[in-house]
Order: sequence, then structure tokens, then C-alpha cells
Amino acid sequence: VPRPLPRADPLHFTSHLLTMCANCSTLQFGAPKMLSGSPKSSRKRLYGDLVPAERPKWNPRDPAQMQAVKEALHVATTPSCGLVCRDDEQRRVFEFCKACVQQERAGSLYVCGCPGTGKTLSISKVKQSVSRWADEMGMETPDDLSINCTNLGNTSDIFGKILEKFQVRKKASGKLSPLQQLQRMFSHKESAPRRMLLVVVDEMDYLITRDRAVLHDLFMLTTLQFSRCILIGIANAIDLADRFLPKLESLNCKPLVITFRAYSKDQISNIINHRLKVLEYDVFEPMAIEFCARKVAAATGDMRKALGVCRSAVEIFESGLQDSSDKGAGVVTFDHMDIALSKVFKPAVVNNILCLPQHQQMVLCALANTFQHSRKKATTLGELNKSYIEICRSTQVPAVGMLEFSNMCMILSDQGYLKLGQSKEDKLRRVTLQIDISDITF
Repeated sequence: VPRPLPRADPLHFTSHLLTMCANCSTLQFGAPKMLSGSPKSSRKRLYGDLVPAERPKWNPRDPAQMQAVKEALHVATTPSCGLVCRDDEQRRVFEFCKACVQQERAGSLYVCGCPGTGKTLSISKVKQSVSRWADEMGMETPDDLSINCTNLGNTSDIFGKILEKFQVRKKASGKLSPLQQLQRMFSHKESAPRRMLLVVVDEMDYLITRDRAVLHDLFMLTTLQFSRCILIGIANAIDLADRFLPKLESLNCKPLVITFRAYSKDQISNIINHRLKVLEYDVFEPMAIEFCARKVAAATGDMRKALGVCRSAVEIFESGLQDSSDKGAGVVTFDHMDIALSKVFKPAVVNNILCLPQHQQMVLCALANTFQHSRKKATTLGELNKSYIEICRSTQVPAVGMLEFSNMCMILSDQGYLKLGQSKEDKLRRVTLQIDISDITF
């Protein structure tokens, strides 16, 4: 009779598997380094070194750490990880500049988009890329000139700045203007400069004059036979191209147009997280960053505004620490971000209401109360006066008389907060609200 097979010992089998896992734990799979769990941990015994690494906790009471957070979120800070979410736009600008340098020909490009969409920073990165590429290819690196039009005393001064870059002697200029000297220089092979010049003109909106002559003359320089200018204009006005392009097209100097669209919520969230990567600790709740990204994307898509909101949320969190005796570390929460967003996106009418005298504010509150609790869209001056008196009693503020109340309503009507109808009796005058009730409530 054959002997029965021995039953497998489950404990022995488990220990055998654990031995195999331990032997395999030394293999490298290119995964990020993980911190081990405690020796007594059951997770350590089962998973070895596969316990996820925990980031160090942020100590917001440490002045150095708090300063590092604020600097990472500052608009003037250039992110060490580079500019994200603008790869396609940068590639197109780079290819344009590269073609001009390779063919030794002039050209013009117009970059437009709303404020805070990364236009200036992108062009700055492209300038560096063009210089690096030219060095690698053994080609002559083009000179570069950056002009911010807000710093020009006169719009025509821009031609003098370009002329200075070409190091033209003033003695040879005679009575010619800087523009005429540039036109003459680019019209003759003997006087034309050898090296290409990359001219970046920021805030180009300021060059628009009544006849737009400066703008047209600037782009016309790139059409001259021996011109060495690669012109890149940057402006916030998206419709600027529509206003001056038809004329440039008729002059045969229409630039290539690249539009920087407003950032989406995912892009804003991505940029904020990339900036915070330089820190070794978590500063925000993920929900807080997403909330900020959604709000800013829905309103303007302005990245500078998003960074400003994040800095404001950090400052609100910091002021809360000073009022609190709790020494435990924390992070910027959804509530901190909500307060910061309400400050930034507060409508202008709210600021105007806050500047009104107390009794005029109370009249608006009375009007809001009247319409909030009924479906009516209008009331009378007499009914409004009753509501106003009730608010005065509840807040223990002495009410003004009917004549003064009527005058206050007329002032509010002149300022556009409400509308007063006509009637023989003051109390029967029709009153309608001209602003949103939510602004008064805020």
C-alpha cells in the first residue's frame, strides 16, 4: 500500500515565500528610493523596503522655511524646473528664430495673449535656447536686445535703442533720424551689419499712436533687403493683431502670430506644484491648490494672479499661527485658500459699498432684506424706510428722519446702486435695486 503524501505545512510554505521575497528585495527596478518601516512593523516584515517614503513635515514657525515658501510662489522667481505647459508655443518661436539665423534673413513675429499667460518668460527661455543652439552648431550667436515700451519716453525712441545696439557712430549720422539711419543701413550691403540681432519688444501696446506709424515702421525694418533684425513683439491685447495686421499685410510685412491662451485649471495646478517641488515638505492641502486653480481658470486664467492668491493664503495661515498657541505643524487648508480667493476676486462694487457712510450701507441692507424675503422686484420709499428703521433698532443705531432718508436714497440712486421712480408723494416713489444682492450680503 503506497504511503500517503505528507500534508503541506502552511507555516513552512509562508516562511519559504517570505525568504524568496527577501532575496528579491535587492533587485533594482528604477523606482524611487523608499524609506523602511519600523523593525517591529508587520508591513516591514511582509514588504521589506517597499514602504513609501514620507516627506519631512513643514515647520511653518521656522522663518527660513516660511521665507522659502513665499519665494517659491513669488511672481519674480524663475522656476528652477523651467517653464511648464508652454512647450508648443516655445517650440514654434524657437523654430522661427532658428530658421532666420540659419538663412541669415530678417523676420517678424507677434506674440499675444492675456496677462499672466507666460509670454515674456517663454520668449526669455527661447532666447537662451537660440544662443545655446547656435553655439552647438558652431554658428555665429545672434545679438539680442530687450525693450520694454513702458520705459520709453517717446514711442520713436525705440529706433534709437536698436541703432545703439548696432554700435553706429553718431558722426556718420548727419541730420538723419535713428529710423532713417536704420533704413539706410539695411538698404545697402556695404553698411549692413554682419551679425543678426534678436529684438524683443515687450508691452508693444504702448507703441500704438493715432496713425500707428511707429508700429508700421518697426515691422517694415524686417522687410528691407539687407536687414538683420529678428523682431518679436509681445502684447496683452489679443485684438491688436486684427487692428494693425491688415495694414502690415498691405505693406508686405505681416508677422507670424502666436497666441498664448489663458491657462486651464490643470495647467495652473501643474505650475503651482512644479514651483513647490523645490521644497522638501508639503505646504498646501491638494484640495486647496485645486480650488485655487479652478477659481482662477474660470475667472482669468492669469498665472500671476494664481501665485498671488497662494501667497495670500500662506500669509493668512501665518497670521493664524501668531494668534494660536498650538505648536504643531500644519498646512495651508481649503479654508485659508477660500479667504484668499474672496479677497482677490471681490467685485469692485463691494469695495465701493464698503466705502459708503454707515447709514447708506444700512439703506442697501434694508433693500436687500426687502427683496430677499419676497418675490417682488420693487418697493416704495415708505416701505423701505420701515425696513431701514427696523435695522437701526436691531443694531441700536439712531435712525435719520424721513427727509434725510429720502436724500440718502437720491444719492444712492445717483451712484447707480438703486433707481428711484417719480411720484407726488415721497413715500410712494418706486424703488428698485440696480446691483446684485449677493454683493450687499458679502
